[in-house]
Amino acid sequence: MGQTYACIDGRLRTFIEEQRIFFTATAPLDGDGTVNLSPKGISGSFAVIDGLTVAYLDFAGSNAETIAHLRENGRITLMWCAFQGPPNIVRVHGHGEAVFRDDPRFTGLLQHFTGPDHSLHGLRAIIVVTAELIRDTCGFAVPHMAYEDDRTLHARRFEREDDSSLSAYFEKKEHVATSIDGLPGLPLPLPPLAGADHGNRPE
Repeated sequence: MGQTYACIDGRLRTFIEEQRIFFTATAPLDGDGTVNLSPKGISGSFAVIDGLTVAYLDFAGSNAETIAHLRENGRITLMWCAFQGPPNIVRVHGHGEAVFRDDPRFTGLLQHFTGPDHSLHGLRAIIVVTAELIRDTCGFAVPHMAYEDDRTLHARRFEREDDSSLSAYFEKKEHVATSIDGLPGLPLPLPPLAGADHGNRPE
């Protein structure tokens, strides 16, 4: 039987923070619009801010559907599955906001994340989610799968991009500044990332 939680703490928080991958789901208000579902799995890119607030780092990619949907209506669901250990599925339904690199809150939010240099991945925003409903379900049908290692392809692709070239990359992509359904996506040109020194990375 599923259980509803008042906040993210204790064993629930431990379970969420131990998972190597989670999924995000958003949709536009238009009933004919495109529902978006995305996997997120770069180590250290997710953080529990407090009992009702979580956040994750939004990196360079060929679209910005989540950002576009959040700018329009804010609805978002995050989901974690137990692929190892006792079966479990946790969903956080809530309201999300994309905090962009020129937002005064950006630097403070970034302090919640640990791990590798996330600027190597073309960091473009921080998605902050306020939980409105927190539930788990059994997960009995989720298969056992073993984690092997993080992929290095994303960091290798974007580690030598500076703010200018990263912005140019986004401008070339059809569905970054504008979503599949024509909604406003990532604001361009991309603001500089405070404290980042992309131009001096070794070749």
